[in-house]
Amino acid sequence: MSTVSEPPEEALASVVVVDYGLGNLRSVTRGLERAGAAVEITDDPDAFEAADGIVLPGVGAFREGVENADPIREDLLAAVDRGQPLFGICLGMQMLLTSSEEGTTDGESAVEGLDLVPGTNVRFAEGQKVPHMGWNELSVERDHPLVEGVDGEYAYFVHSYYAVPDDEGATVATTDYEREFPSIVANEAGTVFGTQFHPEKSGETGLQILRNFVDICRE
Repeated sequence: MSTVSEPPEEALASVVVVDYGLGNLRSVTRGLERAGAAVEITDDPDAFEAADGIVLPGVGAFREGVENADPIREDLLAAVDRGQPLFGICLGMQMLLTSSEEGTTDGESAVEGLDLVPGTNVRFAEGQKVPHMGWNELSVERDHPLVEGVDGEYAYFVHSYYAVPDDEGATVATTDYEREFPSIVANEAGTVFGTQFHPEKSGETGLQILRNFVDICRE
């Protein structure tokens, strides 16, 4: 099933927002449209292949996200193999990693993420207020086209777990919340990346990131 939104008068790129039953699809779509994209909300692999870029949004638990997305797992991996940009937001970013502590503490077996950015997601330490909710600063650690113009700016977070990539080089930006954690990650090729925060809720900073994503999709 697909929902095609009203595109901007002159769309700069076509973007698919993946509908796998979790995620703030409408606000992400509106943000992308403001950034100049024509957006389709869908779980149709044919639409993935036709798009310039793919957004994997997500709100909720890692296990539920991975299990919901399992029917399209191979299609997402195929898109990455084709070199299409894949942008994970919040839970969607965590799903780019290999595993998560979330869901394993209650005796359930672990579920595997997409393993596109090898690593795991861990819970904030005991004593820290969770979820981490509110505006925090982005500190850019290395070059990536997604972070053009956002170093030192603030973004909006809501999460209890954070990514720990196996390779420190996968960290594009960090944020401090009683400890430093990766707030933007990317794979080695730079075509798979994610933000722990919600760009669609992060005002001008978030809009700049979405514009940067649209520019990546145009290339």
